[in-house]
Amino acid sequence: MVTSRRTADSETQPVSLRRRGPVLERAILDAALEQLSTVGWSGLTMEGVAAGAQTGKAAVYRRWASKEDLVADALMSGLPDLDQDTDYGSVREDLYQLCRRIRDAMFSRPGFALRSVLHECDHVAAERFHGLILQQVAEPSARRFNDVVRRGIERGDVRPDAVSTLICDVVPGLMMYRSKVCGSEFPDDDLARMVDEVMVPLLRPRSR
Repeated sequence: MVTSRRTADSETQPVSLRRRGPVLERAILDAALEQLSTVGWSGLTMEGVAAGAQTGKAAVYRRWASKEDLVADALMSGLPDLDQDTDYGSVREDLYQLCRRIRDAMFSRPGFALRSVLHECDHVAAERFHGLILQQVAEPSARRFNDVVRRGIERGDVRPDAVSTLICDVVPGLMMYRSKVCGSEFPDDDLARMVDEVMVPLLRPRSR
């Protein structure tokens, strides 16, 4: 059977995806996160994002005037929601599950993307993304730690004066040190040890 050249070419050429509105925007934002997590801030280009989303560069520029605008929206839409508060019945379990959520956010694709931005972009751009990480990661995490501590005080397994910004910085500080300085992740066993050996002794009433 003879195959026409037009048919053969259609089998080897990628099919153009016709998407509009939120579906196309989601594809572009996902492509931006993928670029950030693989080639970093310096390697990301609007052309590369368009290619990753299988659309034209003009479709990207119609929605985002600059690389900074696109990346900011991609990070805001992709970072996990840390504002959910769940009571697991004890300060130990509350802390452990919260630490797991923060760890998973740090090592998610948007988490890697955010770190590449903060490490590579210039000072002016970094200030913009510094505000984003405060709004999306640092402040929600601090609120959740405060919720855990206050519940522990109400149960009687946390001392009343344990609510402080310094105590809320202990877990994120340890996790960032392991990530940025040591280049290692926090497996569940290490998170459990950090809670049991550092946080619970730090929070428990002094009379115990």
